Amino acid sequence: MKKLNISTKIFIGLFLGVLVGLAIPENITSTFIAPLGLLFLRLIKMIIAPLVFATLVMGASSVGDIKKLGRMGGKTFIYYMATTAVAIVIGLTLANIIEPGTGLKLAVDAKFESQEIVPIIDVFLNIIPENPLKSLVEGNMLQIIFFALCVGISLTVIGEKGKVVKSFFDGFSEVMFKITDFVMSLAPYGVFGLIAPIVAQYGYDVLKPLFWVILTVYLGSIIHAIFVYSMVVKVSAKISPLAFFKAILPAQLVGFSTCSSSGTLPASMQCAEENLGVSNEVSSFVLPLGATINMDGTCLYLGVCALFIAQVYGVDLSLTQQFTIVLTGTLASIGTAGVPGAGVVMLTMVLTSVGLPLDGIALIAGIDRILDMARTTLNITGDISAAVLVGATENEINYNKEPLNV
Repeated sequence: MKKLNISTKIFIGLFLGVLVGLAIPENITSTFIAPLGLLFLRLIKMIIAPLVFATLVMGASSVGDIKKLGRMGGKTFIYYMATTAVAIVIGLTLANIIEPGTGLKLAVDAKFESQEIVPIIDVFLNIIPENPLKSLVEGNMLQIIFFALCVGISLTVIGEKGKVVKSFFDGFSEVMFKITDFVMSLAPYGVFGLIAPIVAQYGYDVLKPLFWVILTVYLGSIIHAIFVYSMVVKVSAKISPLAFFKAILPAQLVGFSTCSSSGTLPASMQCAEENLGVSNEVSSFVLPLGATINMDGTCLYLGVCALFIAQVYGVDLSLTQQFTIVLTGTLASIGTAGVPGAGVVMLTMVLTSVGLPLDGIALIAGIDRILDMARTTLNITGDISAAVLVGATENEINYNKEPLNV
């Protein structure tokens, strides 16, 4: 009998989670099934910081050529910022066409306490850690990435003198890869444990009042993935869209269930390297960076939700205000960590930038988890497409038309 591949196992876990969530009461799923998901998330969180640090140090130190490292960084950053802006435009366009907030009459009496909005200049300053060890302990991804790049680039510059240190990180990264393989083998059970309680809590009712918001976000995500990412992968690496999506399906399913770009990083790296042939040098540089600054799905969600809230309150946003949403969302994405719920913080910034009431966030708070599933899946799809693009332009990709892990 043929052994089931990881994609099939995760999909079965997802499907069973939905069935169990619909059939079993919320108190039972939250007590007996949710711990499986929480265990999986804790294991994922356990490996994120050391995995990112070790692989980024190796990625930066293995390039060998500082100019090449600068090229890769420039391509990655420009690609992420460009696709993020496109994502917001798609969200705004669909929201203007579908008008999900038109006709919705809900009493908004919920109090929403917004988190402190950090100025853009502080976002850039906060990238530099005052205490790198503290950043590792707290899991501050931007600071971890900055320090890891400093170490990796310095190892490249000093050459032979850093051979012992580089050898240590080489071995340490291999240890982290082995731990990652074990954690990812538990993904089907983790996905089951995460999905079942959500379905049991929300059921069908949550889809009724805000169906059009959900539809708009999911439709925009599909459009962005098919037309933007597929075109990039097809043109840069000659990989067909079908083959690309098949190769990254395990990572997409993990992202869909965990709602965490950072948490999906191990699966993303595995799919990029084993299924798409992207070199470890590229994936260990591009993907951790993308898990932190690439927020295409989140920004698409921002465009839809901002227009939705404006429509509910009867506010007509001008083209200038909608451009402000594009600009604010794109810049804010740089400093928004890839963790569940980060989109709400960005939505606060966007609503403030165009003068919309923050109480409007209460309207979509109940379905934020469902929306988060779509935007996280789009985020990690964009991460892997960037790895393919950079790998292809740097001749660091060896694609096998028969992926090994799907």
